[in-house]
Amino acid sequence: MSPKFKEQNGFVFKIFSNEEARIHIHIIKAEKEAKYWLEPDIELAENYGFNNKELSFIEKE
Repeated sequence: MSPKFKEQNGFVFKIFSNEEARIHIHIIKAEKEAKYWLEPDIELAENYGFNNKELSFIEKE
């Protein structure tokens, strides 16, 4: 289980500390999930179901 970092408007931001060496965050809402690399730059790594409007909201947070 991973710690919840933040929750806003139904989006849950989680950090998996021992999943892989490169720092990243997962964002989950209902049946949707996205993964963002946090280094060296913030970059969308995977997206499972979020539309462009939702991704834009996530990236602003």
